[in-house]
Amino acid sequence: MNALGGRFGRGEQERWLLKPAVFLLASTPATLLIRDALEGRLGANPIEALTFATGDWALRLLLITLALSPLREVSGWSFPPRARRMLGLFALFYALVHFLVYLVLDQFFALDDIVEDILKRPYITVGFTAFVLLIPLGLTSTRRMVRRLGGKRWKRLHRLVYVSAGAAVLHYLWLVKLDWREPLVYGAVWALLMAVRLRRVPGFFSARRAKRGRTGTVPARARRPRPLRPRSAGATARSGPALHRPVLGESE
Repeated sequence: MNALGGRFGRGEQERWLLKPAVFLLASTPATLLIRDALEGRLGANPIEALTFATGDWALRLLLITLALSPLREVSGWSFPPRARRMLGLFALFYALVHFLVYLVLDQFFALDDIVEDILKRPYITVGFTAFVLLIPLGLTSTRRMVRRLGGKRWKRLHRLVYVSAGAAVLHYLWLVKLDWREPLVYGAVWALLMAVRLRRVPGFFSARRAKRGRTGTVPARARRPRPLRPRSAGATARSGPALHRPVLGESE
């Protein structure tokens, strides 16, 4: 590894080592699905098996992509942007295959039925929304688009990935009828990532605490000070000698 590091720079190491490894790992589920489909190992309902498998991997890779920034804060290890972008594109790829299985194999291009499902079935509505939100993110993931849009607008656009992931979790939760454990785990991961993201927004939690303070008790500095009552002559006389007691270290 040291010899490789001396021969190639950091960018070359990323290109020759990390990117192929990410590509191999992210493409393995698709390879296994193709093998199982060709060998007839998808079970009694292969369309349902393909639908669930592609949807699962789209959501998993999306959450892994979102978790890389918090992982960098905790461990100090920075995941290279190119490999991170590849993970996001693979999440879009599995979401696209997920939609195509529904479009081609499940509905046979019956556009009227598809539109009716999108409009009348909430779990399909949010799932289709999650997929549509990923499309502009994939199209603007290149360096050229970052320069064209500008850094601030590009970051603002790509915050939609959190909305897409949340919609995907809700889609899965509404789709499952019996065993909710897996979608609930995904939902917990998404909620944790959202909390970390909102913590990084300047003044978000402090503004909410200030709002709760305004609706609750009045802050101490906003209370009207009580007027001082004049002391009687007798009380002043009694407290007079105490005011002139010598402090430790002074002579009487």
